[in-house]
Amino acid sequence: MSEHAADTHQHIRIRKASENNLRAVDTDIPKRRLTAFTGVSGSGKSSLVFGTIAAESQRLINETYSTFVQTFMPSLPRPDVEVLENLTAAIVVDQERLGANSRSTVGTATDAYSLLRMLFARYSTPSAGGPGAYSFNLGEGACPVCEGFGTEASIDLDELLFWDKTLNEGAINAPNFAPGAWLFQTLTAGTQVDLDVPLREMDPQMLDRLLYAEPGKVKLNGANMSYSGLVTRIKSSYIHSEREVKQKHIRDFVERISTTAPCSACSGSRLNDAARASKLHGHGIAELCSMQVSDLLAILRTIDEPGAVPLLEKLSLVLESMVHIGLGYISLDRPAATLSGGEAQRVKMVKHVGSALSDVTYVFDEPTVGLHPHDIQRMNQLLLSLRDKGNTVLVVEHKPEVVRIADHVIDLGPGAGVHGGTICYSGDVAGLLASGTRTGEHFTQRVPLKEQVRTGHNPIEIRGATEHNLRAVDVDIPRGVLCAITGVAGSGKSSLIHSTVAKQEGVAVVDQSPIRGSRRSNPATYTGIMDPIRAAFAKANGVKPALFSANSDGACPECKGAGVIYTDLVSMAGVAIRCERCEGRRFTDEVLEYQYQGLNIADVLNLSIERAAEALGIAKAKPMLERLNQVGLGYLKLGQPLSTLSGGERQRMKLAINLGQGADTYVLDEPTTGLHMADVDRLLKLLDEMVDEGKTLIVIEHHLAVVAHADWVIDLGPGAGHEGGTIVFEGTPHDLAAGNTLTGIHLAEYVAGA
Repeated sequence: MSEHAADTHQHIRIRKASENNLRAVDTDIPKRRLTAFTGVSGSGKSSLVFGTIAAESQRLINETYSTFVQTFMPSLPRPDVEVLENLTAAIVVDQERLGANSRSTVGTATDAYSLLRMLFARYSTPSAGGPGAYSFNLGEGACPVCEGFGTEASIDLDELLFWDKTLNEGAINAPNFAPGAWLFQTLTAGTQVDLDVPLREMDPQMLDRLLYAEPGKVKLNGANMSYSGLVTRIKSSYIHSEREVKQKHIRDFVERISTTAPCSACSGSRLNDAARASKLHGHGIAELCSMQVSDLLAILRTIDEPGAVPLLEKLSLVLESMVHIGLGYISLDRPAATLSGGEAQRVKMVKHVGSALSDVTYVFDEPTVGLHPHDIQRMNQLLLSLRDKGNTVLVVEHKPEVVRIADHVIDLGPGAGVHGGTICYSGDVAGLLASGTRTGEHFTQRVPLKEQVRTGHNPIEIRGATEHNLRAVDVDIPRGVLCAITGVAGSGKSSLIHSTVAKQEGVAVVDQSPIRGSRRSNPATYTGIMDPIRAAFAKANGVKPALFSANSDGACPECKGAGVIYTDLVSMAGVAIRCERCEGRRFTDEVLEYQYQGLNIADVLNLSIERAAEALGIAKAKPMLERLNQVGLGYLKLGQPLSTLSGGERQRMKLAINLGQGADTYVLDEPTTGLHMADVDRLLKLLDEMVDEGKTLIVIEHHLAVVAHADWVIDLGPGAGHEGGTIVFEGTPHDLAAGNTLTGIHLAEYVAGA
């Protein structure tokens, strides 16, 4: 092989990539190196890395399956790229939640639980059997009562009953149980219940009969009728029923009163008696899984079992990796669905640390989300270790601390959406700093400590907060200022704010949680812009507004207005393929003939928010379009599916909506997620404007630019899990940087680089 031929195989070669907003991009990415992809939000980073490289790798792997297997798989479209050569198998480690499967835990997601099961199967006494005997996902190990879920459906009696009312006054807060109604009569028939005694004062035995009586028969008006206790009936009719509840008011009622409690048989461990009885050096498997990982690691190091050394070493490696990337405060029995996007991504990373695979392409989406600066260094070590095993590591990232360790940087831009999609720089980090690009210019920029801070007033008082790991915390949060809540991941920041301030009246919580909506939901529908747009089209064309709804009359009958056909796969992520009938335009041909200002409805939904604010003369849509621009989302298209938005984009969209609703206090959970250094400046200006208008802003944040710019800082710690949960600092950024907390030390280093 010639030297030139050998060299060409050392790069992933891309020519004329035009996926989404990419403008015929040509680039070469070095293999077996760590490459960082930078640029402002919406510049095309994800389109290049995920939409082109990872997508084509997945498509080509699918084509290696037999024809028979392929008939059960969707035909993935080829990305819009002319040349894509020298790919390896791509493993995507993104921030998608670990699914809603209630059987999945951190232990099962990292394989740590599989190793623990093996350990107990071989070395515990009395042994319950093989590894399957310790699995809550298998009949041989699962608790027979809760079937391995660890919880049982329960009913919140405080939601179901008005304790201070009598039955005649309507003490039962449930549909169809009004005084005198048929179900009310069957409930009370055959009893000597006093209908005019408040429930709180009722005889306990009588109350127990009314609530929990097993199904039976009772005479009512001379006929034998079925009856059950109130709770018994609700559980059998709605909660344990296989039938779908169709009436919305009943669904709302069930959601309101339903709660879950640990299984009474297994105390939430999910395991049967035999599995719970097994002990390894005095410890049960459920006990070990309930410990935070850093404590579990310490216990494993005390186990002296010569034959188990290889297993213990392998399990310890997984747990050490979790500690290294800031997950030491999490327990293995924590349900996977409760993890944040950043935590979920780090859990996925752990799985690959000890992997036997090499020479594959790992693709990461902002792996530092949710990480304190203290933990970023350890995350970097993990990324470098994957590279050093001979893998190609591609990282979409904004944090300079991560970009700095890259072997190669590809910077996209110069702007977002239609203003992006080109390669602004490709080379090493030193070259980036001298490149004159927005990333290069902002790379070493530091936000200075705020010297003239605002003075707060009338503080929000928190007393005795004990949620999760909080240790009876007392703290005052000043109103009328920008207050940053800081601390390492797991220190108790979110627990403190979300269990107290966030529940108060007049507080808008702007977080990164998924946005509820159908697959047809988009920024236009979610923010309410779509209503005045439909009205404008209807008025201009003399037809009804419903024609311009992708949920109604005008929707393409093939894709039901989604623009794509979804294929849900059991074992992997679902796939969306563009609808051939409407070519992704969502509406029928008839609807697309109607125009407003020279555009049809599909054209309007294809406009960026920024362009729509300039071009659409629809007065009622203008304020929201301007607010979306204000929070830095001008590059999003009006019709972009909400499912494609990142956590940070979802949060900024919620912020835009809340800005128009007049809340007094805002809680923002890591608002810098997904923001380029240049965009952080814009966010800080917006936050300042909000405080200057009299708002109180409470920002849970790791980004040191926000901490430096705050008026007041409350730092939790000193560590994570049970090593956290206390207030370690309250005061100004200037005083924080002069102190010795972890956040203070990193803040001092940050501003010293200014």
